[in-house]
Amino acid sequence: MAFSTTKSAFWRGARDSAPFVLVAGPFGMLFGVLAAEAGLKVVEAMTFSLTVFAGSAQFTALQLMQENAPTIIVLISALAVNLRVAMYSASLTPYLGAAPLWKRAVAAYFMVDQSYALSIVKFETEPDLSIDERLAYFFGTNAIIAPLWYSATLAGALMGSKVPQGLALDFVLPITFLALIAPMLRTPAHVVAALVAIVTALLAAGLPYNLGLIVAGLAGMIAGARVEVELRRRGAWT
Repeated sequence: MAFSTTKSAFWRGARDSAPFVLVAGPFGMLFGVLAAEAGLKVVEAMTFSLTVFAGSAQFTALQLMQENAPTIIVLISALAVNLRVAMYSASLTPYLGAAPLWKRAVAAYFMVDQSYALSIVKFETEPDLSIDERLAYFFGTNAIIAPLWYSATLAGALMGSKVPQGLALDFVLPITFLALIAPMLRTPAHVVAALVAIVTALLAAGLPYNLGLIVAGLAGMIAGARVEVELRRRGAWT
């Protein structure tokens, strides 16, 4: 019975992630194309995707590499872009923290935006799920997306500059994050963090090596945390 329930949770996760196929495919292909245009070999592009498995960090690092930015700037920028994943992990710890270490390690590798967004909503709305069901659902959210990301990266790297100029694959990047962020703006702290990050990113757009992105991310996190602390303090007083 437990196996059947866990299997069902896995396939629920896979079904819930199906809409992201529309963006994960073009997103991965775009990275493969840009990697090829930047001079990376197919093996290098695939190693990039397999080891990092974080689209926004990969695009950030690739762009900075093309601009001949110092290696330390490339690393810091890519890590800064992925700071949100640390927050994702902290948010899911109450639900997945009791899992064995090796399962948490695998989950950490597959921690991407859509897996977090789908999982946190599922876990919050269905608090009675067992740890095995939660893990199964989480891994299910990547059952389709991860293979698609790898294969799309490979296809893009093989095609390289052969992709028609009129095929604007880069539209998927903003659409992906809009689709992920909009449903997650559930509290005033979330909204403030997003607004502060947006305004800061626009004001700091002129900073070299995309450092404005790092500044904006930090400003958004600080503002959101401050609002949440203030709201909790007011709640304690009332």
